[in-house]
Amino acid sequence: MSARLEAQAGVAPESFRSLFRAHPAGVTVVCADAGSGPAGFTATSLTSVSIDPPLVSFAIATGSSAWPAVREAESLTVNFLSAGQHEIATRFATSGIDRFGGPTLWSRLETGEPVLDNAPSFLRAVVTDRIEAGDHHVVLALVVDAETGGDHEPLVYHAGGYCAAAPLE
Repeated sequence: MSARLEAQAGVAPESFRSLFRAHPAGVTVVCADAGSGPAGFTATSLTSVSIDPPLVSFAIATGSSAWPAVREAESLTVNFLSAGQHEIATRFATSGIDRFGGPTLWSRLETGEPVLDNAPSFLRAVVTDRIEAGDHHVVLALVVDAETGGDHEPLVYHAGGYCAAAPLE
């Protein structure tokens, strides 16, 4: 463990959560299948890491029901949601339900990964690393395909709820 991680945390968990509730984030749904059926979860931690090569990262709670599939899958999809798709985001953030059952519309890519049919854009990525980080894992993945459906108003998570991004002018 690095010296920085050995230092004592100086921020209470609720203060830490409150800080990030005020920080807006785009909303995606990560989907994977390691052979036991599709799994997915709502992710607001997606980050572009590198353009050359094209790399992304996201965090997933180690206790998430989707973690076993993400841990074992060689590849996955990241589905970008539009402002009108907050029900999908809520569904994939809800524990104890069949997230891929009705009314979720999904299919498989030719390469086998699950993808949400109504997502305006998605990427397919090959997992290159999984890094333990506290009660989460950070997943690093190489983007091997991307499908963009044109302009759409993105779904944003802010202040504990979903909203749309609006231009200032």
